[in-house]
Amino acid sequence: MKTDIKVEVERLAADPRITDYDFWRSLKNVNNEIFHIANNNEPIPFDMIRWRAILKQARMRRGHA
Repeated sequence: MKTDIKVEVERLAADPRITDYDFWRSLKNVNNEIFHIANNNEPIPFDMIRWRAILKQARMRRGHA
């Protein structure tokens, strides 16, 4: 699984079609969705956690915190 995340991070970070704003907006949307799910005491899908990690790492790879 860790290798899959690393590969996806590298692919997304290198894609010139994805802007820094796209990363920021996507990460914000995922975080908001996780927040709403958690507030309703529902289980958070593992894929959402995985995508949050991928987006964070890809954004950091581009040089943004």
